[in-house]
This record gives sequence, C-alpha cells and structure tokens, in this order.
Amino acid sequence: MAHFFDSSGLLAQNSLPGAVFLAVLLFALASVVAVLIRRGARRIEQHLTDVTALGFVSAFAQLLTYLFAFVLYAHLIPALRAFGTALLAGVSVISVVVGVAAQSTLGNLVAGFWLVLSGTIRVGDSIHMASSVGTFDATVRLISLGSTVLVDDQNREVIVPNAVIMGSAITRVGRAPES
Repeated sequence: MAHFFDSSGLLAQNSLPGAVFLAVLLFALASVVAVLIRRGARRIEQHLTDVTALGFVSAFAQLLTYLFAFVLYAHLIPALRAFGTALLAGVSVISVVVGVAAQSTLGNLVAGFWLVLSGTIRVGDSIHMASSVGTFDATVRLISLGSTVLVDDQNREVIVPNAVIMGSAITRVGRAPES
C-alpha cells in the first residue's frame, strides 16, 4: 500500500492521478469544515436576536476554508508552485486595479463590516441622523454589507450607503431590546 503514495507510485503528488486524488481529498475536507461552520452558526443563531454579524462571519469563514484548501493544494503539487507564484503576482495587480475602480463600493463594504461587528447601531434601534441630505428620525430595519435600510417617521424606507452612515452624526434615541 505504501508504494501508491511514494514518489513513483500511482498516487504520487507529481502524477496526474495523485494530483486529482489530492484535489478531491482537500475539497472534501474543506466541504466538511464548511458544513461544520454552517451547523455551528445555525446553533448559535438560535440564541441571537440580530444574526447579521453571524451570517457575515460564517460566510467569510467558509470562504477562507476553501481558499486555504486551494492554497494548500497549490503548495503540495510541485507543478503548481511556480503557477501559484505567478498567480499571486497577477492577483496583486488585479486587486489594485479593482480597488481603485471600486473604491466607493469597497468603502461601503468595509463600513458595513464595521457597523455589523462593532454594534454601533443595531436592527431595531431608533436613531436621529444628520447627514449631507438633512436630518431625520428613523428606525434601523436592516444592516447589510453595502447599505443600511432605515424607516422614517412617515413609514418610508430610506436606503443609506454604509459609508454615509459611518460619516454621519447619529444620535441613538432608543436601543433595540436584547434577549
């Protein structure tokens, strides 16, 4: 059995069957970890009133799991090591271009992560907001990565980009009750 995994065997890392076997194995392991993350998040979700942050963290952890498996695979397969280096350099250039092109969107995403993880405002909070378009009272209905949905006193939805929320003066009039 040991001859299958040595450098000349059928499942060696430098052979096609060995590379495919390793890819399937790492993908299966990453999938099992992702399922465990989802199950853990569902168990924790039952004890939370606002599950926004949990959803973000769960999805991010699953993404990192698959990314780690891919990087590990690229490192373990000798033929992919040089490709991985070139890919990393290419991704660096692309990330700079995308970052400049999507600066506003990325700003909203970063602000969304900060709003969710810091708990500055939460779903159900009553706030008074002073922004560049004026001041108004509203209740926080939803906080997503890109924007926050507020409901004003006249029951109208106001969708505000998270970067605007972070750059505005907000007075919390009432805090959402905690369970």
